[in-house]
This record gives sequence, structure tokens and C-alpha cells, in this order.
Amino acid sequence: MALLHRAELRPSKLELLAGWLPGRQWFAGEAGAPVTRVAAYRFDDPAGEVGIETLLVRAGDGPVLQVPLTYRGVPLAGADGHLVGVIEHSVLGRRWAYDACGDPVYAPLLAAAVLADAGQAEEYFEVDGKREVRPVSMTLTGSRTGRPVPTGPVSAGPGDGGVTVVRVGDVELAVVRRPVPADVPEAGGLAGAWPGQDEPVLLAYAR
Repeated sequence: MALLHRAELRPSKLELLAGWLPGRQWFAGEAGAPVTRVAAYRFDDPAGEVGIETLLVRAGDGPVLQVPLTYRGVPLAGADGHLVGVIEHSVLGRRWAYDACGDPVYAPLLAAAVLADAGQAEEYFEVDGKREVRPVSMTLTGSRTGRPVPTGPVSAGPGDGGVTVVRVGDVELAVVRRPVPADVPEAGGLAGAWPGQDEPVLLAYAR
């Protein structure tokens, strides 16, 4: 489960992305236009240290873009090239936001969602000592391949056709940056849908 906080963020996540997205080679949309949220899903860090959220956004009237992010309380060593920016969180303090594809915590969780249909984390707030669950904004469907979820070294790099390739152990995963409806490959994939997008789009797949 993912614990959320009712907090003020400076800059907001969408403001941060408005400055970062146009510099990506897979960006599509209007540079400088406001970035709007379409939907989102989260994974849960087993250690409870890193926030892991994937935002589906648009820049102006552009297509939907997929942006996995991780939020950390201290900088991630050796990951300056994946840094999206720094956020001041009114509850948690300073948070370093990274492109999750370059964060070693993200890759095994993505692999579990793609290969074993591990799903998304349930999101909740603590209200007067009780859990208040927030409804999900989209649905996820992964494959049940029977393959073990990999462990081992993690790396990331650009791929062809607007994907980012994430490698964990001996498994190579493609994160689709501009997701559209597509067939899920036999090797395994992760699809998602949200209100207004009834036909599932392909979010990630094993290669």
C-alpha cells in the first residue's frame, strides 16, 4: 500500500514536468504549454523508503505521455542524468524526483507487473488514525507468464520507437513513452485504461 500525504508541493509535479519534458527525445506536445494529468498509478517500495508513481500526462493538446517517477529523501548516487528536479514537500521536506527508469528500485517492480500481473499499489491517507483509501484513477492488467521476477543489476537507456529500455538481471523491459492501444506481446506486457480511454493502451512489455 502507498501512504499519501495531503501536502503542498513547490514546484508541483506538473510544473516540474513542464520544464523537464521538452528536453526528452520522446517528447511530443507543445513545449512551454501547461502539463495536465490524465491518470496515474503507483508501485510500492517494499522497504518503504522510495515513492514510486507513474504519471500519464499531456503537454497542451499533445498525446498522452508516460512518465514514471521516483521520489527520494536524499539524492541517488550516480543518477544525476536521471534527475527530474527537486520538490519541497510540506510534510516530508525536500524530495529528489527521478525518472524512475534510472532508479534501481523501480525496475524489479515493473518486471513483477509485466511478467506476473503484480498490479498497482493501493493508495491511502491516514485520517484520524484510520486509513482512507483513494480510488484508483486507472486499471492495470499484466501478463501471467510463469517466468520468475528477475533480480540482479539494473540499467536503463533509450530504445527505438519512443521507448525507454530498462534491464534487470537477464530481462529487458520497454517502457512506452507515448502509449497507444496495441497488442500485448507473448513475452509479457502491462496494459492500462482510464475513463475516456476504454481500449487499453500498452504501457510496458518484455523484449
